[in-house]
Amino acid sequence: MKATQQRTLAVNGINLSVHSAGPDTGKPIWLLHGFPECWHSWRLQIAPLVAAGYQVWLPEMRGYGASSAPAAVDAYDLLTLCADIQGAMDLLGHTRVSVVGHDWGAPVAWHLALLEPERVQAVVALSVPFAGRPRQPAVDILRAHFKDRFNYILYFQAPGVAEAELDADIAHTVRMFMQGGDSGDLILKDKPATARLFDGINQPDRLPAWCAPEDFQVYVDTFAEHGFHGALNWYRNFEKNWQRTEPLANANVEQPALFLIGDLDPVGVLEAHTLLRMPNRVPRLEQHVVKACGHWIQSEQPEVVNAHLLKFLAVHYR
Repeated sequence: MKATQQRTLAVNGINLSVHSAGPDTGKPIWLLHGFPECWHSWRLQIAPLVAAGYQVWLPEMRGYGASSAPAAVDAYDLLTLCADIQGAMDLLGHTRVSVVGHDWGAPVAWHLALLEPERVQAVVALSVPFAGRPRQPAVDILRAHFKDRFNYILYFQAPGVAEAELDADIAHTVRMFMQGGDSGDLILKDKPATARLFDGINQPDRLPAWCAPEDFQVYVDTFAEHGFHGALNWYRNFEKNWQRTEPLANANVEQPALFLIGDLDPVGVLEAHTLLRMPNRVPRLEQHVVKACGHWIQSEQPEVVNAHLLKFLAVHYR
């Protein structure tokens, strides 16, 4: 992995930890991680992007790692998360950028494209599609659909409940997400609404092939100080997100956009309808399904992801 520099930026009322690599003259690319990940989840993209001449920026998103983790639940709505990155771009003088997001980082990337049509030249999203603002908050839709059955997003809603399970053994939690996330067990397993997240899920006896022990430790260290409270608060703002994005209800992502998803990613099952509608809201869309790949796409199939990413950027971010 290409060595990075770390700095802390005072933006949007918090301290944002940001890693960077690449030439000062390189075009900036922001790589936004998801849940429960960290900046290091992009480790296999850094060197190829730098070799292509780009300047790579990897924030530890609000609630993660060395960045601030406010206690208030409503400090983690989607537009506030966008404002963290916008503030960092302003501070660094980035007037033309490309943004790449995976998992929860993808909605941030999509909305940065909506909010910053001049600054964001191209957008790339992994795993989580975009089809516009829903007709009602997503959490309301889930409550109606999962009345008596477990749903991980509903489980995350009550502050302190999921934290008690996830914070009890951070290494175990990260390992469970890495492997349960690929198989779909964590988010698709049918069980009672009163179940906990890991109930009925087999504990993996080894790390996945794509994550070496030293890389795994970076993930674990990310949650050592703050636990999962800040990261879980991202899930507790669906209603606020819906309210605050009303001005964007009719907006399309007009920039060139690349979307990648693994053929084994359970998000593809959950977001099947969104995937079908996405071309209507992202008219300049290029999309690919990555074979033999689960949810942790940039780690599981880095060569494929990097090839698509570099080809797309060479055309649309010059």
